[in-house]
Amino acid sequence: MNLRAIRHELGITAELTELAKVRHWVRTVLRGLPANVVSTAVMVVDELTSNALRHGRAPYHVRLLTGAAKLRIEVDDGGGEPARRRMPSDQGGRGLLLVERCAAAWGQLRRPSGKTLWAELATDDPAGAHG
Repeated sequence: MNLRAIRHELGITAELTELAKVRHWVRTVLRGLPANVVSTAVMVVDELTSNALRHGRAPYHVRLLTGAAKLRIEVDDGGGEPARRRMPSDQGGRGLLLVERCAAAWGQLRRPSGKTLWAELATDDPAGAHG
């Protein structure tokens, strides 16, 4: 088993159509992990990326750091405003709540050039049912 983290990175534009490209990229990178881990990762990446595209500003980068027992998802944007949970409404506000419920841990880092939202998912499959 490889205990070293492997880093995968994708730069994207500000177009909301990039979300489909990001979802496809995540499925490709995580091929071989259990299906439930991949589907959760796709959902979390989609939420973090759409949040960055809607509320942040360029440049945007999506990273997956795969390790032995966890997957770290990072989404960078150039916006200085911290992400925050909002009250759910017809206009949205459910994204970070969804990330919080799906991830083992999540948070954000402020950087001089913007911020990084991150989430960690467990990838070990106790049932041993690798697909």
